[in-house]
Amino acid sequence: MDSVDNAGRSSMLPPLPERMRPQTLDDYVGQKHLVGKDAVIWQMVENDDLKSFILWGPPGVGKTTLARIIARTLEREFYTLSAVSAGVKEVREVIDKARSGSIFTAAHSPVLFIDEIHRFNKSQQDALLGAVEEGVVTLIGATTENPSFEVITPLLSRCQVFVLKPLEASDLDTLLHRAISSDILLKTRKFDIRETDALFRYSGGDARKLLNIIDLLTSTFHADQTVVIDNNTVTSRLNEHLSVYDKGGEMHYDIISAFIKSIRGSDPNAAVYWMARMLNGGEDPLFIARRMCILASEDIGLANPNAMLLANACFNTVHNIGMPEARIPLSETAIYLACSPKSNSAYLAIDRAMAAAKDSQDAPVPLYLRNAPTSLMKDLGYSDGYKYAHDYPGHWTDLEFMPEKLSGTRFYDPADNRREAEMKERLDRLWPKYK
Repeated sequence: MDSVDNAGRSSMLPPLPERMRPQTLDDYVGQKHLVGKDAVIWQMVENDDLKSFILWGPPGVGKTTLARIIARTLEREFYTLSAVSAGVKEVREVIDKARSGSIFTAAHSPVLFIDEIHRFNKSQQDALLGAVEEGVVTLIGATTENPSFEVITPLLSRCQVFVLKPLEASDLDTLLHRAISSDILLKTRKFDIRETDALFRYSGGDARKLLNIIDLLTSTFHADQTVVIDNNTVTSRLNEHLSVYDKGGEMHYDIISAFIKSIRGSDPNAAVYWMARMLNGGEDPLFIARRMCILASEDIGLANPNAMLLANACFNTVHNIGMPEARIPLSETAIYLACSPKSNSAYLAIDRAMAAAKDSQDAPVPLYLRNAPTSLMKDLGYSDGYKYAHDYPGHWTDLEFMPEKLSGTRFYDPADNRREAEMKERLDRLWPKYK
């Protein structure tokens, strides 16, 4: 039997990650801070006291698997929705089904698992809120994005957030040996494991990716050959067979880095090229928009304050319209940011100020700068001597605003661009001590 035949046999079965999906918490690999004995999720299951929660972590660390194990162990009905394809209609249909289910009780509500919950818009999340509040369903959400940015506050306040970590090398090693010793196909093959550095590096802490790589490597050897796993074999075979872009892997970070550096380097053509690579690879457009918001402040800043306004407007637009139309405002914004003058002066200023503030936490606020809402505070001299800038020519008056020990310290150093040159000229005139 050659490798083609082996691939044919494999195609009749579920993919390796699905075949190796654990069925119990005892078989679940990793996340001991959540599922280890006496950890928070372990206690929920042990006490049959399941509360709504959101699993936040990178791809392939077991979010979906964990939700299924919990529902199966507690013998709960299990509904699943993908935020990529489900709308308000589908959400309401599942809630109605859960509400009318014959086995439904308040103490044992069905589990509703929503994958990529960060992609639900406000109206979709609002449709969930009432059912979660009433206990019609117990929500388990999964997200690769910080839920505090994407999940509405009322829903977030009713869910605990558990952070899942990339799998450790020891976890990946466990999965590797479990797969080759127990999988229905792999256990019939011979393996020579010489090195695992490259295998684990390309896996990036992602169990699904690890198992897919193992499956792919196995398929490149004839059925009567020993499957060799070493750094050179893994690297060469992956370069021949794997997709160039993987939004959860090492290339993901390389491409977003190239995208950011292209905008910072004022090359709009390279910026839209790397953006196209990400979009073609399935990257979340909100991730790209969010990174441009950061860049607008960090790398353009005061050289063109409108850049941050446009980046923020782009984020909101992308959130509202989604793909494929979202590619247009993303492109518009990337080109605008790339073509804008650059300045990191605000970024440098806040870092310098935070370092100084850390070293001077005990520096008192001058009395004349303090608020004086009570007569006692006024008697103590609070606000006494404060000069209201608008009462003076040019809306400015000479007053020390720093703590005494930091007087004359300069954190903001205007960059060399037309807008900040005008700011520098005014600041030099008003505050010669900071020159």
